[in-house]
Amino acid sequence: MEFTVVQGDIAERSADVLVNAAGTSLRMGSGVAGALRRGAGPGINGEAVSKGPVDLGGTAVTDAYDLDAEIVIHAAAMPHYGDGKATPASVRLATHNALKRADREGYRSLVMPALGCGVAGFDLERGARIISEEIDAFSPETLSDVRFIAYGADAAETVRRVAAEGRPG
Repeated sequence: MEFTVVQGDIAERSADVLVNAAGTSLRMGSGVAGALRRGAGPGINGEAVSKGPVDLGGTAVTDAYDLDAEIVIHAAAMPHYGDGKATPASVRLATHNALKRADREGYRSLVMPALGCGVAGFDLERGARIISEEIDAFSPETLSDVRFIAYGADAAETVRRVAAEGRPG
């Protein structure tokens, strides 16, 4: 499976699957969720909320609406807004479950943000390490292209550095 780090707005990416950094309520507020909601159009938030709440680390699938993807996997790395922050365990579980769900449903390409980081409050470097470890350890059946996306240049550099540290050189 090819694993690359990219910079930019997830809502402007093209892949079979885009992953949303969700809270357990699945309500799409700010950060990655807000970008995906704005890009997808008005239907995605209502569909997402109708499938929640989910357990911490759980996932739900919605249509991608106006995004250039087949589906959006909403991966709950943080509790409902105001009910706490993401943890190492929740970031790891949400990452694993998003990869597993995309692969189980037969998709080939996926773009994943730094789940639990940013507005969810988890440290980007620690989160990037956990997410990179999960991606590297995943043995897919169909998933062949995983892109770990970071929005800003500094964040992308951190994710690139951390992802490279864990790989044989």
